[in-house]
Amino acid sequence: MTTATALDRTTARRRTPPERPPRSKARSVFRHWRLYAAISPFYLIFLAFGLIPVGFSLYLSFHRWDGLGSMEFAGLAQYRYLLSDTQFWNALGNTLVIWAMATFPMLFLALLVAVMINSAKRMTSFYRFAFFVPNVTSVVAVAIVFGSVFSTNFGLVNAVLQGLGLHPVAWLQTPWSIKVAIAALMSWQWVGYNAIIFLAGLQTIPGELYEAARVDGANPVQTFLRITVPLMRPVILFTLVVSTVTGLQSFSEPQVLLSTTSNTSTFAGGPDNAGQTMVLYFFQQSFDNNDFGYGAAVAWGIFLVVVIFSIVNWRLVARREK
Repeated sequence: MTTATALDRTTARRRTPPERPPRSKARSVFRHWRLYAAISPFYLIFLAFGLIPVGFSLYLSFHRWDGLGSMEFAGLAQYRYLLSDTQFWNALGNTLVIWAMATFPMLFLALLVAVMINSAKRMTSFYRFAFFVPNVTSVVAVAIVFGSVFSTNFGLVNAVLQGLGLHPVAWLQTPWSIKVAIAALMSWQWVGYNAIIFLAGLQTIPGELYEAARVDGANPVQTFLRITVPLMRPVILFTLVVSTVTGLQSFSEPQVLLSTTSNTSTFAGGPDNAGQTMVLYFFQQSFDNNDFGYGAAVAWGIFLVVVIFSIVNWRLVARREK
């Protein structure tokens, strides 16, 4: 009995592989260096064109620099001036008004377009392509076209107004009409993009819910408000956050649309800075005034505003889901 037990222990020891000493992380990385080398281009590019410029902009925001001479340390003076800069607050107000005028109607229209495409029986691929084309069209080309559409003397919009017996509007000359023109351009450009995202969300909703609603006698409006909108809240949250980030960083639309309406700067945003957004103000300070230190401070102020509004939108929509 003892001999058999000893033989079993000897056999178990032979079958059990010897424990290997733990390898250090450096040796593990060196062993798989080919894999790390394969993915290194992305990180090197991100480091060179992403992380280092962001870090340098933060460093630059604490200095005064015109781009050529030596830097002068300013501490928090740039940020203190930013808080009292009336032109920055005017640009912030313009950005928020344009964002609100463009985002909420745009998301509502995109949801309606997605519902109509989802209910279509034929040519759905053509509809998707047709509505998505504005998003892939050059922003500069679109802004030039909208500049002609909203022209005071020869614009299509004023031609329609005069045909209806109304007075023409100087769309690119007065504060509120400038914001309307920019918001219309942004809405036209992004409706199709968000409609495609909404369409993907609609196709995940079971058709049995709509059939049950029809049996219960619900009309299309009730079905839309009671079934479609509640089940689409996660998708609506995503599009709202993305639209907030892109809308608060609007630059090309007002810059191209209003570049010829001001004699002071191409970044002025039209008469009385009525269409100057935060990013336009950043470019004006950096490249017109050659004040790169304060421009960096403005850029970080824009970043803070975008983060705050994204968090607020997320919390509001997420709270309604509970």
